[in-house]
Amino acid sequence: MRIISGKYRGRRINPPQGFKARPTTDYARESLFNILANRIDFEDTEVLDLFSGTGSISYEFASRGAITVHLVEKDIRNISFIRKTINEMKIENVKALHVDVKAYLKTCRYRYDIVFADPPYDLPWLNEIPDLLLQTGILKETGVFILEHPKGTSFTGHRNFTEHRDYGSVNFSFFSPI
Repeated sequence: MRIISGKYRGRRINPPQGFKARPTTDYARESLFNILANRIDFEDTEVLDLFSGTGSISYEFASRGAITVHLVEKDIRNISFIRKTINEMKIENVKALHVDVKAYLKTCRYRYDIVFADPPYDLPWLNEIPDLLLQTGILKETGVFILEHPKGTSFTGHRNFTEHRDYGSVNFSFFSPI
């Protein structure tokens, strides 16, 4: 896994053997960031990365100059790897939070331009995530929520759904708070 663009471009991230996370593929991540690059100025962006896994999405936002990146991960091995990577790369605009996503969403008072979520594909409450997140008010009025999900899941009927992108086994659904 590598960082595609920006300050940390080309840096490889190598999770340890037996790491239990499914990172977003380089191809899907590059495609997502190409879409976003045509819509936003990363240097004015505050980002929340939920279910961070390896932290690859957060590193990509940080590399491209996001003001602030908060990442949320509850697995202690994952958060330890993420914190180690942040320290080794000397990334200053990423804050790693070891907390459950639902708990964070209930207590968060920060507002974000972009919220990205890459939950486990077999998460029992995956279909509830858009409503859960959008009801919190943590997404700014002009913000975007991006949910990575498996191929067989569709959010096209959701009232806040704006678009869908398919990259094989990786799918992104975009939502607007309005």
